Amino acid sequence: MAVVRDSSLISGGIIGKNHPCLDLKNRVLGRPVFARGICFNGGKVKGKIGVGVRAAVQVNVEESKGLQRELKGLRGVLGFDVVSEGELREKGFLGMRKTKLVCTIGPACCSLEDLEKLALGGMNVARLNMCHNGREWHRDVIRKIKRLNEEKGFCVSVMIDTEGSQIHVVDHGAPSSVKVEDGSIWLFTAEKFAGSRPFTVQANYEGFSEGIEVGDELVIDGGMAGFEVIEKIGSDLHCKCTDPGLFLPRAKLSFWRDGKLVGRNYELPTLSAKDWADIEFGVSEGIDFIAMSFVNDSDSVKHLKNYLSSKSSKSIRVLAKIESLESLQKLRDIVEASDGIMVARGDLGVEIPLEQIPSVQEEIINVCRQLNKPVIVASQLLESMVEYPTPTRAEVADVSEAVRQYADALMLSGESAIGLNGQKALSVLRMTSSRMETWGREESQQTLLPQHQLGVSLPDRIAEQICNCAAEMANKLGVDAIFVYTKHGHMASLLSRNRPNPPIFAFTNNDNTRKALNLQWGVTSLLVDLSDDMEANISKTINLIKRTGMLEQGDAVLVVSDVTPTLATPMAFQSIQVKTIA
Repeated sequence: MAVVRDSSLISGGIIGKNHPCLDLKNRVLGRPVFARGICFNGGKVKGKIGVGVRAAVQVNVEESKGLQRELKGLRGVLGFDVVSEGELREKGFLGMRKTKLVCTIGPACCSLEDLEKLALGGMNVARLNMCHNGREWHRDVIRKIKRLNEEKGFCVSVMIDTEGSQIHVVDHGAPSSVKVEDGSIWLFTAEKFAGSRPFTVQANYEGFSEGIEVGDELVIDGGMAGFEVIEKIGSDLHCKCTDPGLFLPRAKLSFWRDGKLVGRNYELPTLSAKDWADIEFGVSEGIDFIAMSFVNDSDSVKHLKNYLSSKSSKSIRVLAKIESLESLQKLRDIVEASDGIMVARGDLGVEIPLEQIPSVQEEIINVCRQLNKPVIVASQLLESMVEYPTPTRAEVADVSEAVRQYADALMLSGESAIGLNGQKALSVLRMTSSRMETWGREESQQTLLPQHQLGVSLPDRIAEQICNCAAEMANKLGVDAIFVYTKHGHMASLLSRNRPNPPIFAFTNNDNTRKALNLQWGVTSLLVDLSDDMEANISKTINLIKRTGMLEQGDAVLVVSDVTPTLATPMAFQSIQVKTIA
């Protein structure tokens, strides 16, 4: 792994192996432990030596400016985003973070400056929750993200998350959370009114109390607060607080009886009229992903995908949110129908016992890997950081476990949208996932994927086996990187499915594919012009990367491709190549 010349002078020095801040002998349980904080040499240089150093810095800064101009031009040809390029230069191939990061955008982080900080901090996908804010607000955020991508060299995808039928949503009308006191009496009503009323909660769905009896338990947001139904008048419920806590705006409610969830079949569509309007809006704004709320079967996913294919020439990926017992019962069908999965642990924890969440999460991740669909672990990863600048140790362990299970992506919700420490929370996700990935690689914690054949046709089966073998070869040979040349991202996703040690660089001439690969574990996508001549593509991209100083003599890359073969070379791409940089 090469380093840009004279970077030590530009950055102020390199920490060597004998630097007091880096004690390689300091190990716990056989693994290196690094001190907290940042170490640097803050001393001043005096006399003639100082003049000499200043001159050297000035000369090399001028050289660097010329080099940076050249690299900027190369970045345009290669399609490198600034964050991936910076990470590669700083940490080398094996040091690149593989777990992708999703941030929910809200009032706390919607300015252009804050969005840029999140992008620099490693945000791969920006999520917009259509439950909150107006259409113009969402349009403004989407266009700011696109502006950053175009002007600053980022590659951030945009996801909208549909509101769903929202039959389980209630709102107290206040702009922020309300504290619920023990023994206080509250009215839950479907009556429509503006603003807020004391101790009154407005339900979104008129039939919210159908089948509910006096004595039933009403739970807010899976346990943030609890009530007992003491009186029912028409559809209104008078409830007494039995578990004091916080009542957030637009909270989810559930009803329990004798320790079991009260199941009710409302027979409402997965997507409401508002959802369809939001989807139309998203299509018009050129979004990359749609996350469907309250998916209970595969039919609704297929219906939306068919609709999108008829409405947009752009391939918009559909993610299904697993947040109900019914969706778990039909998990495999839903995963097969969708383009990806979000494990919505907050809502899921309302419908299944809390102690089952870890094992259910791991099962969902395994099914998604088997079926080659990206999976996001969401909800309450760093919930305490909504208010506090550091996470609990339990939250860090939770994040680490999701990384150990090889989730494709981790998601911040309220931590970034309304929290006081969104950028710090993102930094915690980035550092924790990177450290856990490094540990897993060093300790050979590679989880072998149970062989599950996906392909039906012979070409699909060939592609699948090539990628399975390529990942195994990459690990055993210790190559520096895997290069894949792809139009639609299929072969890149098959490589990602195997979770190889080296990073995967996916070269594509399709910007939709580039943005879709932002959710694939370990994949860095680059937008380049591809020809039908595969050897020419390989030579061109390797030479361009060599010119940036990120490949040097002796480095090895493993090359695979799913670019359509030509009549002249029909079998040229059904192969695995290992290229050693000369």
